[in-house]
Amino acid sequence: MGSVDSTIVILAFPTISAGLHADLVTTLWVILIYLLVVAVCTTQLGRLGDIYGRSRMFNTGFFVFTLGSLFCGLSPTIYWLILTRGIQAFGGALMQANSGAIIADTFPPNVRGTAYGYISLGWTSGAVLGIVLGGIITTYVGWEYIFFVNLPIGICATLLGMRYVKDSVRADAHLDIAGMVLLGLALTLVSYAGVDFAGQGITGQNVLLFIVGVVAIVLFLAYESRCAHPLLDFGVFKNRILKFSIMAAFFLSLGYMSVMFLITMYLQGIRGFSPLDAALLLTPGYVIGSLLSPMMGRFSDRYGARILASSGAAMLCLATLVYLMLQLDTPLWVVLLASGISGIGSAMFFPSNNSAVMANAPHGSFGGISGVLRTVQNIGILGSFVIAITVASASIPRSVAFEVFIGTTNLVGGVSEAFLHGIDASLWASIGVMGIAAVLSWMRGHEVRQSEP
Repeated sequence: MGSVDSTIVILAFPTISAGLHADLVTTLWVILIYLLVVAVCTTQLGRLGDIYGRSRMFNTGFFVFTLGSLFCGLSPTIYWLILTRGIQAFGGALMQANSGAIIADTFPPNVRGTAYGYISLGWTSGAVLGIVLGGIITTYVGWEYIFFVNLPIGICATLLGMRYVKDSVRADAHLDIAGMVLLGLALTLVSYAGVDFAGQGITGQNVLLFIVGVVAIVLFLAYESRCAHPLLDFGVFKNRILKFSIMAAFFLSLGYMSVMFLITMYLQGIRGFSPLDAALLLTPGYVIGSLLSPMMGRFSDRYGARILASSGAAMLCLATLVYLMLQLDTPLWVVLLASGISGIGSAMFFPSNNSAVMANAPHGSFGGISGVLRTVQNIGILGSFVIAITVASASIPRSVAFEVFIGTTNLVGGVSEAFLHGIDASLWASIGVMGIAAVLSWMRGHEVRQSEP
């Protein structure tokens, strides 16, 4: 459900904006609020799972997500929709934070890669389903039903989870509310400054907000280094494999997701495709990732994550190099080729890297470590989103930047050329960021997994 919602809402973006009579900048927060809540809350909700039971928090997450979906579909105004998307995101964070820990509780280290491979299969399959459902539902039914479709799934999943997903262990853990507030403030200010820049250009307000956000990040890091039970426990980074695996996950999320946003804007703004058609051109990557993830997970169980995850990050760099070939009239097979390569790379990286993190997490802290991993990944995704919107707005007239993002404007002439140059510059930056992820992944060193007694 979380994966479906990550793609289905983007496709319904223009319909939501028109249906609720909202401007595009405000409607953008329907997406941003979800990313923010998940990024800020995931670690703490993982710790709640350590304290009160992971299955209890996981099943509660399904219930909250489903209830939030109902409220989203019933929203009379854009502000109510933003608020209820926050509720939905809280449920999504509960699921994300505790699902990885449940896998770690259930499977020994030498088979966790396979388990995480099936989790990745579910995620990539959901992304494809979201693309298809988003196009069909918004075209023929109405935007409200992109949320209502979660209701029967959520009810069934909650009942099945309550019956079959049981707690095996609990651990002593503590919450870091002050750290969570500081992180939330920092990410919100930086995100708001980026979106405001995209809509208004450089102003005293967004520059000030950005500076305050950066200061809040510094304060957050300073506080975390002294906190007895920090949100981001730097102590876990004493484990070399754990440290470099989490850092690699952050940089890959930051680089890879911005590529997907930028190529979607290229297909819509320069090539004139609808959001649905643009998304369908990228589905080969999702399909290939779905098919390969379980097999790649098994390979990581056998050989460790170092070679597989590092090669996956390198493959994603290669896919981005192929995307750099795109011009105003490049054949679409180039897009399909790059999408396929990215699917192979993501299938190699994510299951193996996730299993490496949980295989090296201290016993009894699976919820907290799973939350840390999800937090850094979600911060990377949020950063990618802001970067993509900012690049678009710096490359083309701001009056059309958001229309390009949602697929309602087709650029022509010199504007297309300028936008293409901006995309190329950002893609090179993404290659650099993902290259850092590949290096960090390799630096984790050799890994040997053994079955727990």
